[in-house]
Amino acid sequence: MLVNQILSMKPSGDIITIAPAASVADAAKLLSEKRIGAIVVSDDGKVPLGILSERDIVRELGRRGADVLTLPVSELMTKKLVTCATGEDALEILERMTAGRFRHLPVVNDAGAMIGLVSIGDAVSARLKELAAEKEALTGMIMGN
Repeated sequence: MLVNQILSMKPSGDIITIAPAASVADAAKLLSEKRIGAIVVSDDGKVPLGILSERDIVRELGRRGADVLTLPVSELMTKKLVTCATGEDALEILERMTAGRFRHLPVVNDAGAMIGLVSIGDAVSARLKELAAEKEALTGMIMGN
């Protein structure tokens, strides 16, 4: 299954972003309100500058203490952002996420504008659907249907 198919299965095309100057506390509140695990950092809501996850916040809380909540998101975000394109396969992006040890991947078009966000859960779900379809097709072939 391709990334564009995964995006079409998601309930909403809305991409939640936050400005790099926003506080980490604001980011944590948004993550909690939206019940999401990561938020893309962007000045304009289109071009991703970085990503901030729950893990990033918790890790820095453990290192620096509660004062980290007053810092700008730009200080904690992952700046070396890994993205994917709509034509990539679910297995490819699963491998990339596993190798990089991250769970969210912004989807960008050829111009570098963000058009979606795929989580590892989205990719696993897509892969499971692929495997179920393959199993059904093979079973049909074996049974002569």
